[in-house]
Amino acid sequence: MYKHVGRHGDKKIVVLFRQVPSEDHMCLVVYSDLLPRLYHDSMMKILESPVGQQAENFADALFRDFMPDGRNCLEALHKDGLMKKVPTNQVIMTPTPASSVRLDELNDLLNEMSKGEEAVKRLAEIDANKGMVSNKKKSEPKELGVSPASRGVPVDSTGTMGVLTDEDLARSRLEQATAMRLNATQLLAEADRLQKEADDMLNTTKPLLKENVKPKPAPAKKKPKAKTA
Repeated sequence: MYKHVGRHGDKKIVVLFRQVPSEDHMCLVVYSDLLPRLYHDSMMKILESPVGQQAENFADALFRDFMPDGRNCLEALHKDGLMKKVPTNQVIMTPTPASSVRLDELNDLLNEMSKGEEAVKRLAEIDANKGMVSNKKKSEPKELGVSPASRGVPVDSTGTMGVLTDEDLARSRLEQATAMRLNATQLLAEADRLQKEADDMLNTTKPLLKENVKPKPAPAKKKPKAKTA
């Protein structure tokens, strides 16, 4: 069972933000099956980790980790235009194959959690019935028709939509620089250790080689032949 996963239409998605700031009816997602292998494997490893599962918004976990090429995960998805903004009522969350709930209903329940036990009971009822529950009656998951205009919508004209500010980007670059310096220091220390081991091995081996090599015996002198009369 994993949080943050679902589908939009017939496409599998990972939800980065359940609600976009100032637009509660919209969410920010990535289409997991359409990601390059490098992005997909790195993202899913974070999603399945305790950090990913404990994050309220998966974007928080991505912002704390890095791609194999050293780039911040969230920034890499953002810079390469892989984040998409879609309506929450078109997203079906699927934490398990047998359980699903529409994201707008899930958001309403989670937002009500602090208001009393009724929302908690409704959320438990969803889990118990393996489906969605409304105020009136239980119903099968339904997806509204996906408007063509809603697909491939850019985050916004500036490409930020409040996800990453200049301060966030600067902090990310500082974290990357620190990680790279630490990695370089560790590599240099390892190189020094290997060099020392090699030197010690050479210094120990040379005398042994000299001791084990026995000098070749000098060739025997031939006796002069006796002269005959």
